[in-house]
Amino acid sequence: MAWLRLCRHLTRKRNSSGFIMPEEMQQALIERGDDKGRCRPLEVCMSEFDTQVVGILGTGDFSRSLARRLVATGYRVVVGSRTPKHAVALFPEEAEVTSQLEAASQADVVFVAIFPEHHSTLLELKTALAGKILVDVSNSSQIMRAGPSHAERLADMFPESFIVKGFNTISAWALQTGSRDGSRQVFLCSDSSKAKSTVLAMCRRMGFCPVDMGLLTSSREIENLPFYLFPSWGTPILITLILFIFFYLYNFVRDIVHPLVKAKKSVFYKMPIETVNVTLPSVALVMLALVYMPGLLAALVQLRRGTKYDRFPIWLDKWLSKRKQFGLCSFLCAAMHAIYSLCLPMRQSARFRLLNDAFKQVKEGVEDAWSDEGVWRMELYVSVGIIALGLLSLLAITSLPSVADNINWREFSFIQSTLGYCALSMATVHTLLFGWDRAFDPSQYRFLLPPTFMVVLILPVSVLLVRLVLLLPCIAQQLRQIRRGWERSRHIRFILPNDDRVTGFDNVSHV
Repeated sequence: MAWLRLCRHLTRKRNSSGFIMPEEMQQALIERGDDKGRCRPLEVCMSEFDTQVVGILGTGDFSRSLARRLVATGYRVVVGSRTPKHAVALFPEEAEVTSQLEAASQADVVFVAIFPEHHSTLLELKTALAGKILVDVSNSSQIMRAGPSHAERLADMFPESFIVKGFNTISAWALQTGSRDGSRQVFLCSDSSKAKSTVLAMCRRMGFCPVDMGLLTSSREIENLPFYLFPSWGTPILITLILFIFFYLYNFVRDIVHPLVKAKKSVFYKMPIETVNVTLPSVALVMLALVYMPGLLAALVQLRRGTKYDRFPIWLDKWLSKRKQFGLCSFLCAAMHAIYSLCLPMRQSARFRLLNDAFKQVKEGVEDAWSDEGVWRMELYVSVGIIALGLLSLLAITSLPSVADNINWREFSFIQSTLGYCALSMATVHTLLFGWDRAFDPSQYRFLLPPTFMVVLILPVSVLLVRLVLLLPCIAQQLRQIRRGWERSRHIRFILPNDDRVTGFDNVSHV
């Protein structure tokens, strides 16, 4: 009998996981108030996933879209408003619209969907919101460079609540349509891991992809995200525009100004299509060469230093991080060049020139105008160009996150590196076939300016030559050893970066 009483005693002391716990360890570490004013542990709120009550403070556009999404997901939604009678018609019938105090008292998770300058009006709800999870969805009116974020200020106002920053990068349209349209990523941060886990589970249940950004100190970065306008695209687009203007003016002087000055012949009709069509492939080839040049410069720097543990220069570091954008700009110019080329025979000037040449041949009695050299040149020129565009299209497709996530690193590296150099080689050959023997024709040097293709080929040919040098066995083996940790000095010199470049702290350790 004593043994039975002992077993019953131990059974009563087991928790839900089957482990024996003393009575003092079964008590909640953090207590919170429920709708009856009693205290509830945060773990209980997290376990009641299916019956969770979600509160929304505010009745704006975002609040209405959020309420519709939560209701569609299966949550019980309570909306807190200063004028419930006027706002009830704006929300779904399944959502309960009541006062802010009642919504804060009933809800387990509360979305603060009001403007940050009005957060101070919620101080009267401080007691009702104690122990609750507050999700701050507010945004600033401009990029914040310094100072605490709105979420950090909200945490100072409600020290007894668990503040989570998130949902500020999701639009009202994305909330209404779910994960099918708009961005699926929801960036979250909080100092409470349990509160953050609760909101992470809510994001997944709503069909979004949560991204854990760490502690609440990351909230300023999250609040600045909606204000960034293609932050990684500024330099590539600027360089693309500069190259386009340069080559367009260069072709304009050679092909339009020169006939006007020398022969008093106006050919300004070439500006919209022909001049643009010669400029686009020039920009595409140079931009593609700029994709692979920083990798070669990085290899040369490592060979010179004899180590991989020294930081690259800042300009090279930024250049390496923007290679994807350079490549996509190159693909855009190449695709537009292909479309422009297909439209060349459709022009009235082209048809007139074709008929005029045929009439001259008949008038002069030319029986056979066939040229094997010209035919072979054009056939090879078009064929190699199609191959280059196909490889460049493959590079652009695999740079998409949805495609890159479905291939491993070796496959991605093979496509972007090996096939990338093949695309650069094919594009270079395509340009050489276009030039053919024009480099040796004195009439092509108009105003003493060399043909455009000669200027374009300088950079890609240099990149391909340096790549061939790095493929030499003696150099390739040394570079491979360096990238696997070998050092010429047998010392690793770690330099910790700060906001600008490096700090004065150097830690030298012997290998």
